Amino acid sequence: MTYRYDADLVAAAGNFGVFDLTDPRKTRASLIAASVGKPAPDTTGVEVTDLEVPGPQDNPGVPVRVYRPADMAEDLPAVLNIHGGGFVIGRIEVDDHTCLDIARRVNAVVVSVGYRLAPEHPYPAGLEDCYAALEWLAANAGELRVDAARIAVHGISAGGGLSAGVALLARDRSGPELAFQYLDLPELDDRRDTLSMARFTDTPGWNTPNAEISWRHYLGERAGGDDVPVYAAPGRAKDLSGLPPAYVTALEYDPCRDEAVAYAENLFAAGVPVETHVFSGAYHLAYLMPTAKVSLRRAEERITVLRAALRG
Repeated sequence: MTYRYDADLVAAAGNFGVFDLTDPRKTRASLIAASVGKPAPDTTGVEVTDLEVPGPQDNPGVPVRVYRPADMAEDLPAVLNIHGGGFVIGRIEVDDHTCLDIARRVNAVVVSVGYRLAPEHPYPAGLEDCYAALEWLAANAGELRVDAARIAVHGISAGGGLSAGVALLARDRSGPELAFQYLDLPELDDRRDTLSMARFTDTPGWNTPNAEISWRHYLGERAGGDDVPVYAAPGRAKDLSGLPPAYVTALEYDPCRDEAVAYAENLFAAGVPVETHVFSGAYHLAYLMPTAKVSLRRAEERITVLRAALRG
């Protein structure tokens, strides 16, 4: 198809062949190799600590990276960050810049989760790791100098879907009370039956074939079937009442666009305060071009929204 991409994104559109999810191990290795030699992120004003926190019952510990504004003089809000990667790739490091930006400009403690990846660890492993990290964050709020009443969950792409799943689990398990959920380009529905999924079969890096592969790695043969839990695919959830306020983003040329918009509409219908924004001219991996105007607007809006949600 012909797409009217934003001018800042046209030149980069052909650069995403590395995101081939048919062989996750090979792709992970390629991404790590591509990162060698790149400068470390500027951590000025932020203390960064790597920890391992208790995992789900009878499972390994979960690595987390804590970003703490230096010279904290008060208990701060916190953001649990969950990286993207189609449930099968991605590492804590890929979100360093985003987490540092949130820590500095929202003045919040950020806890980023290194959850287990499919297909080696299919659902519910990754989701349960993220939920265990949330429980640890809430239980250790005093030591972390965090205000337990102001904890948000934030995720991009598959991380957005996992964030929605964490919010559902926290509600249904009477777990830590979340103040906000920020679902950025979320991957939410394994059924893949929307217009955007039917249409965007050849968009850069992330497209309908990749979405199908991603869900099959994560859910196995039951992907698209009748027995998929709502925590795995929150787009299937019938009852969204009692969830925290939300901000949901989508991109015009993203196969996940319509499921994100539908989830926002369903949150509205359930009486949950929601704001949603569909950014025009952009495809799913536009967020990897941080200097594009649309990416700068998304980044700025993230800070504005999180400040309003967590700091009033």
